[in-house]
Amino acid sequence: MKASKTALTIAILAAGASNLAFADDDARICRAEKLSGLYVFSATGYNIPATGPQPKAIVELIRFNGDGTLTVPGATRSINGVIGRSPPGGTGTYTVEADCTGTLAFNGGPAFDIFPAPSGDDLWMIQTHDPVAPAFVLQGNVTRVSR
Repeated sequence: MKASKTALTIAILAAGASNLAFADDDARICRAEKLSGLYVFSATGYNIPATGPQPKAIVELIRFNGDGTLTVPGATRSINGVIGRSPPGGTGTYTVEADCTGTLAFNGGPAFDIFPAPSGDDLWMIQTHDPVAPAFVLQGNVTRVSR
């Protein structure tokens, strides 16, 4: 009787431990649906035309919808000291792989490689394409501000 109670206790502990392991593994896996809510993107870098590097900075609101789509409620940018504001309405798409790599592309605009945290609270972006500037350097952080 004592041996069967011990075996039962071990079985229960093992089952509980395996559930904890699955929960812990899930917390470390990135997925598109973990990017959900309103985020602030802040980035700095340069456009590099033939005339020489021009500093570039942007602060932008991005609403990730958790399904691979996004909208842009607004943005302010400075390129070589010239300020521009984007009206609400921009859209785009993103992908997220389990290894916490992915892509983001604004419709008709630049594209980025992204590296989200498994929690979906933060991500880091580096620009990989710009339809206007042939050469550029831009990287920044994205932080969730609300769900």
